[in-house]
Amino acid sequence: MPNVKRTMQPYKKLYKIKNQLSGILILLHTVCFSQSDLIKIEGYTQGTTYHISYFDTEQRNFQPEIETILKDFDLSVSTYNPNSIITKINTIQPNVVVDQYFTTCFKKAKEVWKNTNGAFDPTVLPLVNAWGFGPGKKQKIAPEKIDSILRFTGFNLIELKGNRVVKKDPRMALDFNAFAQGYSVDVISDFLKSKGILSFIVEIGGEIFANGKKPNGDYWKAGIEEPYDNKEDANPNRAIIKLYNSAIATSGNNRQYFIENGVKYAHHLDPKTGYPTKNNLLCASIIASNCISSDAYATGVLVMGLEKAKVFLKNHPELQAYLVYSDAKGQLQVYKTDKITAILEEVNP
Repeated sequence: MPNVKRTMQPYKKLYKIKNQLSGILILLHTVCFSQSDLIKIEGYTQGTTYHISYFDTEQRNFQPEIETILKDFDLSVSTYNPNSIITKINTIQPNVVVDQYFTTCFKKAKEVWKNTNGAFDPTVLPLVNAWGFGPGKKQKIAPEKIDSILRFTGFNLIELKGNRVVKKDPRMALDFNAFAQGYSVDVISDFLKSKGILSFIVEIGGEIFANGKKPNGDYWKAGIEEPYDNKEDANPNRAIIKLYNSAIATSGNNRQYFIENGVKYAHHLDPKTGYPTKNNLLCASIIASNCISSDAYATGVLVMGLEKAKVFLKNHPELQAYLVYSDAKGQLQVYKTDKITAILEEVNP
């Protein structure tokens, strides 16, 4: 059950994110607080967990409001909710009017789709389901079926006119799952700011935003886990990132896949080919000013692969990146953008 904890005692806590698509940990170090309380809230949303920590001298518990916000968010953009706006659009229900949550997701998706030259594309849901990465059974599909689905895949085939979605093919379906959790982090962060909370960290399903510093001047920190194939193993942090008014999200090929005839099929699909990505980029961690951007661009960077990602990141200095890839000998290597050095602590390089 969701709960709230309040403490004025020294503490040492490590929250392990349970979302299998993420490789990020929140790190809370031992600190003694005297004048301000640390409030910790945790619960479940969007099929995963959330953890929120904030300092508030009034010792307010915002969990009821946060739970309401998250339920409203789920009713807008969750493809797993049969009553959500996005589900109604995908199932061609008439006269569906979108809300602000949906509108923000749609506009951000359009931006990232353009900037990544289509590597990020939320219209791949029919392909996801056909491959069995959705709720259906995992399977390998025939090339002719992929070609058929590709005819109604592409963000250029869908528009937002006013408060309604217009599809050029009714079979099209949207999937905001690649970045919706990141956006929900921003939504909760904005709520906390509206309540005058200046020092906090919000994590939902492994996507994180941290605002300000702790009262003692320390940064909030997040750990990037070591990539691994065995989902049951708990590997140590590869790096620790200091966050200040910034967000981090990680997308990785190494957590969800299936193997058939010795071939690994990753959960990320290339929207242009219709096939799972086949590149040596294992994980992409992106730091940005907001979590919806971190989450969406992490997916786009992962799909485009290492070499294209390097070029893309040089053209987008507003994004910082920590990329883990496999070299020709199967050894893990790291590519990181120049500006990330100031906020990076590599503990397992």
